[in-house]
Amino acid sequence: MVEELVTAIAAAASGCAVYAMAAARVIKQYERGVVFRLGRLRGSVRGPGFTLIVPIIDRLHKINMQIVTMPVPAQDGITRDNVTVRVDAVIYFKVVDAADALVRVEDYRFAVSQMAQTSLRSIIGKSDLDDLLSNREKLNQGLELMIDSPAIGWGVQIDRVEIKDVSLPETMKRSMARQAEADRERRARVINADAELQASKKLAEAAGVMSEQPAALQLRLLQTVVAVAAEKNSTLVLPFPVELLRFLERAAPQPAAESSAKSKSKPVEASPQPAELSELSEPPELSEPSERSEEPELPAVPPAA
Repeated sequence: MVEELVTAIAAAASGCAVYAMAAARVIKQYERGVVFRLGRLRGSVRGPGFTLIVPIIDRLHKINMQIVTMPVPAQDGITRDNVTVRVDAVIYFKVVDAADALVRVEDYRFAVSQMAQTSLRSIIGKSDLDDLLSNREKLNQGLELMIDSPAIGWGVQIDRVEIKDVSLPETMKRSMARQAEADRERRARVINADAELQASKKLAEAAGVMSEQPAALQLRLLQTVVAVAAEKNSTLVLPFPVELLRFLERAAPQPAAESSAKSKSKPVEASPQPAELSELSEPPELSEPSERSEEPELPAVPPAA
């Protein structure tokens, strides 16, 4: 009798242990549990920790509540300005209602992925190429709204959507490179012309100042000569202006006056001439009447008979 009682107690204990092992469930901190009893949603969502279910009758489904990072495959599309591009993105979302994510949609991950792809193609067709390249924040917000609208009914919240890369055709890349080069060249020419204008104004002011002081022009010339002569691998040809001589004459008036006075006091010496030219240049001397040569006497002619 005692043996049968002990056997019954052992059997009951083992049955309770098996039942407890079959009914016990552990839900992690980042998960929520949804219980179906005979195929019907039962009660509220189970929180993290230890929980019990009825074996065979209840089914416990665990839903991850963490933020999910899902890449969106690259999509080919034509922009509003008729440019073929290839765009890929990444989407961040999380489950906010575990029951809806399990009941209202078969596979919420696949549904979010497909919705992201179709929304990305729609955004490509509504945008220009410049918006895809430079105004991505606005496109990200629009893409997030397009995906979040149907995802709310699935118990999913879209946290963020980012466009990762925009691939352009090679011909478009070359065209954009030429356009950017032309734009940079235009800016460089405008800057150069502006610099020339400012320099011309300054040179006009400098010319006005130098016109009042002629010596400043000569000093500037000498300064330029010194700057050019600093390079040893260059040959310098320096013109000697007449204005510099006049400047030097005005700078030293006394020596010039003394030299001119001495030149006036000295007798002017005749330059030596060759002998032949001197003989030819001397006038013939006239002889005195006493020194005249006697005329030859003619023979006397006898008188006629």
